[in-house]
Amino acid sequence: MSNAVSALQGKVAPGEVTIREAGLRGMIILRGELSDKKLRKACTDLTGAKMPEQGQANCEGEKGLCWMSPDELLVLVPYGDVAQAVAQIDTALDGTHYLAENVSDARALIVVEGTFGREVIAKLAPADLHPDSFKPGDFRRTRLGQVAAAFWMRDEDTFEVICFRSVAEYTFGLLAVSAKAGAVGHYR
Repeated sequence: MSNAVSALQGKVAPGEVTIREAGLRGMIILRGELSDKKLRKACTDLTGAKMPEQGQANCEGEKGLCWMSPDELLVLVPYGDVAQAVAQIDTALDGTHYLAENVSDARALIVVEGTFGREVIAKLAPADLHPDSFKPGDFRRTRLGQVAAAFWMRDEDTFEVICFRSVAEYTFGLLAVSAKAGAVGHYR
């Protein structure tokens, strides 16, 4: 059996806004009826996070729940716990219509940290990131440049970006170039 390696193997682009790969993270796509009490309980028991509302992410450390669509959540857990987490979901949702799939090795997680991190993302995504419209805990599934991605704000200066592993290098490069170009000052 081979050892798991992250898509970018810890790559970092330091600067006023630092772009860094977060490393391996357990990611489970969970599809089902999000209002179902069994599904909600399984998710909150597993992660300790509150169920997210539409367009929200509730994350603490390596665990969390991200709203992906009306019938889909992204469940985040430590990488080493993902197989056990899927088994726990399977047990909790036995007899329920759902799909839980480990997508950890198909995705990459990139962190954007710094005072104008919002602008770094805004230069690349067709989403309203004005501070009145996008706040910590908000989540968007969209595009960065030419690739599908999702991102959320951990806090005022930190975004987490998820993309497919196959485009991680491209996405990292886009973010690094956007950060290197500096602040535009649009949100001041």
